[in-house]
Amino acid sequence: MYQGQHQNNALAAVLIACATAFIAATTLMAKALGTDAYGPPMHALQISHGRFFFALIGLSTAALLLRPKLGAPKWPLHLARTFCGWGGVTLMFASVAYIPLADATAISFLNPVFAMMLAIPLLGEKVGRIRWSAAAIALVGALILLRPTPESFQPAALLAFGAAMIMGLELIFIKKLAGREPPFQILLVNNLLGLSIASVAVIAVWQQPTAAQWLLLAGIGLCMAVAQTFFVNAMARADASFVAPFSYGTLIFAALYDVLFYRVIPDFITLMGAAIIITGAVILALREARLKPTPPRPPTAL
Repeated sequence: MYQGQHQNNALAAVLIACATAFIAATTLMAKALGTDAYGPPMHALQISHGRFFFALIGLSTAALLLRPKLGAPKWPLHLARTFCGWGGVTLMFASVAYIPLADATAISFLNPVFAMMLAIPLLGEKVGRIRWSAAAIALVGALILLRPTPESFQPAALLAFGAAMIMGLELIFIKKLAGREPPFQILLVNNLLGLSIASVAVIAVWQQPTAAQWLLLAGIGLCMAVAQTFFVNAMARADASFVAPFSYGTLIFAALYDVLFYRVIPDFITLMGAAIIITGAVILALREARLKPTPPRPPTAL
């Protein structure tokens, strides 16, 4: 039986903040690959393939060096989670080629809202007025970011919206896996299955990357592996409701990278929509913290 990590909120906050910097970096590199900056624009399916390929190389190398204890994976849960993760990240990479990183990142924060909605039929959870209100607030923010007028509507933003929906479903399967397997095993199995799925999907759109594109693909994979390692270990050391607000640091880094590398300064609509989405998500996280029973902490080693 897998034994969880000792609770350490301060360390968890540092780990999740580091994870957000690396996650935002993957979207920055995906944006570069989706344009003609370093060669012919690359299809999102090939970018996600590179993400899983190089992430698995990094994690496999770590496994050989660290030799962690592994158990029997829950294959059906892993497969369902990986399909959702692959689909979500592919849509996310497709969206950032056309819209600002800050917009796509903010819309992706809808995933806990969709997870809440899906938990009703899939997990049998009951949702009260406060949680529905928080979901409604977040959806209003997403609607603002979609800019639904003939002059300013961004069709590519629907890709980020779809990514948030699929990643919301992924959270359901992650919830089912949480506490059942070691964090490193979850990462290793996820990336192994993800590479298998991505390798089939990429065949129809494969193109020979340039040297610079190979470096960017490797950067995406390794940054994602590092981010996942930080994130899973943060989740193992603190309650999800404590960790969730720190994950919004991804938006800060995404906006910063957009300014530094693409000279894209967030406009008022971006800032307002992002603020509304985060407000709804924070209300939802706080409500979940009040409803969730506090599990007994493992004894501290002497």
